[in-house]
Amino acid sequence: MTAAPTDAAWLARTIELATENVANGGGPFGAVIVKDGAVLAEGQNRVTATLDPTAHAEVVAIRAACLAVGDFSLAGATLYTSCEPCPLCLAAALWARIDRVVFAADRHDAARGGFDDLEFYELFSRDRSDWPMPVVAVRPDNAPEPFDAWLAQDGRTDY
Repeated sequence: MTAAPTDAAWLARTIELATENVANGGGPFGAVIVKDGAVLAEGQNRVTATLDPTAHAEVVAIRAACLAVGDFSLAGATLYTSCEPCPLCLAAALWARIDRVVFAADRHDAARGGFDDLEFYELFSRDRSDWPMPVVAVRPDNAPEPFDAWLAQDGRTDY
């Protein structure tokens, strides 16, 4: 049995995916999800190709990996990515219960490329009253109703 590739080898694959994606007209991002030394899924940035602002390489890989394993949990897996995950991708990795994230380039490299990652990280550190996009809570009396229904559902799948 051969040894599992190192973090550096998996990162090399993400960089290869990202560079290939640029050559094909996409964004410079690639991701690989690995569990027990095996690739569950790969992803490339598909934002412009699919006109989907959530189709980041990490999200594409997470969606594919979940389908491959038949579960919304990727516990025990590692997400390798060519660039530090933006807040969207980091949140997706948390929701997927990924154990570990390993990245190559960082948010400063992304900013140099014209991407908003650094700006969004800085935005989240500020008070919401300072955000350029208002985030407003409007709480009707029945606001908790969906959660009451959820908690009353015996057959729910907790996540």
